[in-house]
Amino acid sequence: IGERAPKERMYIELPKKYRAVLSKFYDLDHGLFITDLDPYINEDYVAAYFKPFGCVTVNDSITICNSPGSSKDRLAYVRFSTEAEADLADWAGPHFIGGTECKVRRVVSPKVRYLEG
Repeated sequence: IGERAPKERMYIELPKKYRAVLSKFYDLDHGLFITDLDPYINEDYVAAYFKPFGCVTVNDSITICNSPGSSKDRLAYVRFSTEAEADLADWAGPHFIGGTECKVRRVVSPKVRYLEG
């Protein structure tokens, strides 16, 4: 990962044709940003839901947190191993996770540079 890699993860939603341009400057992770999750859904449930679309990568591939300013709204980021898998999962919508329709947005995220020590 080059010197341009950010120190913190950021999520960028943009059309596919612009993703190609961004990928010339950054190594990208591909995923989905999910909102309106049921408050009782956990990371394992989300991973099982998206497994048919491809390889949900390990480590920080799924992150669920509460929306800022709300204890009810839950957000998730799901990272796939390839761009094609993330596209397939996005196109398969609408998504009902745990019986609740969720809003899903296709995003890219420049790979994060982790500092040692």
